[in-house]
Amino acid sequence: MPSVDSSKRGLKGEGAEVDSMAGSDSQESLKVGQGLMLIGGQWVGSSEGQFIPVENPSRRGNIVGEVPRAKEEDVDRAVRSAFRAFETWSRVSPRDRGKLMLKIAEVIEARVNDLARIITLETGNAIRTQSRPEGILTADLFRYFGGVASELKGETIPLGENLLSYSRREPIGVVGGIIPWNSPVALGALKIAMAITAGNTLVLKASSDAPLAVLMMARLCSEFLPPGVLNVVTGTGSECGVPLARHPLVRKLSFTGSQEIGKTVMGAAAERLVPVSLELGGKSPQIVFPDADDPQVVEGTILAMRFTRQGQSCTAGSRLFLHESIYDSFLDQLVKKLAGLKIGDPLDESTDIGAIINQVQFEKVCSYVRDGLQQEGARLLTGGLPPSEGPLAVGYFMEPTVMGHVRNEWRIAREEIFGPVMVAIPWRDEEEAIRMANQTHYGLAAFIWTHDIGKAIRTAHAIESGWVQINQGVGIMPGQSYGGCKQSGIGREYSLEGMLDSFTQRKSITINLKF
Repeated sequence: MPSVDSSKRGLKGEGAEVDSMAGSDSQESLKVGQGLMLIGGQWVGSSEGQFIPVENPSRRGNIVGEVPRAKEEDVDRAVRSAFRAFETWSRVSPRDRGKLMLKIAEVIEARVNDLARIITLETGNAIRTQSRPEGILTADLFRYFGGVASELKGETIPLGENLLSYSRREPIGVVGGIIPWNSPVALGALKIAMAITAGNTLVLKASSDAPLAVLMMARLCSEFLPPGVLNVVTGTGSECGVPLARHPLVRKLSFTGSQEIGKTVMGAAAERLVPVSLELGGKSPQIVFPDADDPQVVEGTILAMRFTRQGQSCTAGSRLFLHESIYDSFLDQLVKKLAGLKIGDPLDESTDIGAIINQVQFEKVCSYVRDGLQQEGARLLTGGLPPSEGPLAVGYFMEPTVMGHVRNEWRIAREEIFGPVMVAIPWRDEEEAIRMANQTHYGLAAFIWTHDIGKAIRTAHAIESGWVQINQGVGIMPGQSYGGCKQSGIGREYSLEGMLDSFTQRKSITINLKF
């Protein structure tokens, strides 16, 4: 594969780096060097020499970097590189693979601030509330899977004194991983750590909207991994993602993203009967009981809604079911709390909320708000359509939006918006709240708020979601088996069990001792 002449393109030659790090942290002084793809241990451009620009969402039209526009030929070379590396890598002991993950964790932890700056520039996420915590989580993911690597073991089965029967966990082969733009580095780290610790090799397709920090992470990983074990390609979904999903040498697919693309990935897997893990969208409910009308719960529902990530999270608790006895008082507190959040330059340490990823997503979110405002009886409590002029108009900024007196069947309450838009729906009895919460084709996350632990557990058991939080709105932590039901996905990741079930295959061996 031809590499790009970095002297002509101004490229760094290895992944993505931050220029002018010694300068101030302003938008003008921080630039991200154009990145190259990692294939077979080499940093290369695309076979056709084309690049994709990466826009800064907080400054419309400001290009912060470029990445190769990979096509089917590039994907094929990456997969074949991973295929060649698999035979040797799969024979490395799990403990030794785990030690490498721990070394990667240490290096990433030392570079968290550099990673955070790049994440901020390409995603628009606020550096204090989102990007730096994502960098820390990234190191923790490598550390967790490095620590549990020795648990890749089988069992013995007591079939009788004259038979020795045992099972073993074996890697599957080449894994094709596809990640979105909302938490690119953490989700990339998750695919890398699970697939590689289990003994597979990986071709990771980064989002074309947020590939630069992923490439930097890949460069740090490549310092410890043999060539071909980890490969990272960049490009569009149709030109790069689809060829990866359909490649005949890919033995496992792991996809995080939208429901629509997830169906395409599952269709590609079905053609070859390839195992697939899908973590898709959500329209997650938050159920607040009458005894939970207090400031701590209000703050928790804001956190669960992921307002400080502009609502761009699959687990965002965007449907707020409030008991009618506390409906008005709770929303009054909620609106006041949201008014105290600062929206603006995501590199500013005082900023709470950054920008939406791109113009397409920005306009999509606005269309949902317009639709909601047109519904009879709807009441806009805060936020709404973004300003067309002023400081927030320079980027894809949108204020936290809460709409009250929404009906559960409305489009704004039924479809995933993936933006900072929450709908508040009143309820009278517990059965009604659970019924409305389950009236969706999604089933990823749910949040329950009450001081009555018995009621909380009963509700958690009745909710049709794969990941339920009681009295907290935090995100997923390493070690939790995470995934959805219904059309929110298939399979589990994030945990030892997820790695064993999704990234290894069980082989049973029986020996006749009397032979």
